[in-house]
Amino acid sequence: MSDIAVIVVNYNAGALLRRCLESAAADLRGRDWSAIVVDNASSDGSAKTVEDLPRTRLVANADNRGFGAAVNQAVRLTTAQRLWLLNPDCEVQEGAFAALEATLATHDDCAIAAPQLLNADGSIQASARGEPSAMTGLFGRHGLFAKLFPRASLTRRNLQAEDLSAAADTSAVVDWVMGAAMLIRRDAFDSVGGFDERYFLYWEDADLCRRLRNRGLTTRYVPGARVRHPGGVSAGTQQAFATRAFHRSAYIYYATHVMPSPWHPARWFAKAALALRAEWRVARGR
Repeated sequence: MSDIAVIVVNYNAGALLRRCLESAAADLRGRDWSAIVVDNASSDGSAKTVEDLPRTRLVANADNRGFGAAVNQAVRLTTAQRLWLLNPDCEVQEGAFAALEATLATHDDCAIAAPQLLNADGSIQASARGEPSAMTGLFGRHGLFAKLFPRASLTRRNLQAEDLSAAADTSAVVDWVMGAAMLIRRDAFDSVGGFDERYFLYWEDADLCRRLRNRGLTTRYVPGARVRHPGGVSAGTQQAFATRAFHRSAYIYYATHVMPSPWHPARWFAKAALALRAEWRVARGR
C-alpha cells in the first residue's frame, strides 16, 4: 500500500472530478501514491469519468453520507500515513504537495498542512481562519460586517489568508483551515477519531482542527503551496439543502465547543437564530 492517499469525496462535480485527480497525479509524479474517490450517490455520472484512471479506487455509496463520514470511510481503506484531502473542484498546482509535505516534516507538532486556495479568478481565497466565535457570523467570510469593513481587526482575525500569504516562503500556525485541500498526518487523524460524523457538511474542518489543537497539535497554512478552488460546485447542485446544512453544523460546533451547557440561554438563542438565518438565506436564494 502506498504511503500517500489522495482522498476525494465526490457529489455531482461533473468533469471537474477527473481534472482534480489528473492535476494531483501530475504533482505526485515519481511518488508512491494511490487515490480513493468516495462518490456520495451522484446523479450526474461524474463517478464514471474516473473509472479508467490508474492508481484510483472508486467507492460508490448508495446514498449521500456527508463529507466527514465519506472521508472516514476512505481512510479506513488505506494504510497510508499521508492523507491528501482534495475537493473534486480543486486543481493542484505544481509543487503543492512537496511544500505541504516539507512543512509536516519540519514541524513535528504539525498535524495538518493546508495550501493557499485560489478563487476561479486567481484571487486568494479566505481559507485560513481564526477560532470561530459569536462574532464570526458578522465578521466571517460571508458576514455583512466583513464585506463592509474588510480591513477591520475582527475581519482580519477571522479571515487570515490574505495577510499570511505575503510570506509565501514560510508557513504559519492558524486556528483552522478549510477542508477543501489539506494534507493530514495519519497518526494525528486517528488519534482524534477522524472527522466527527455529526457534521453532514461544513464546519467539520474547524472541529477537526480544534480537537487536534486540544491535543497540542497544530494546523499550518502554507501559501507557497497553491491549489485552485472555485468552490461550491457540489453544494450548488442543492443550494437550499447546503445552506441549511451549513447552519445546522454551525450550531453543532457552537454547542460542542463554545457553549456546551444545554441549559444556557445563549445556546437556545444560537439555535433559533441560526435556524432563522438559514431560512432567510434560502428565501433569498443564497
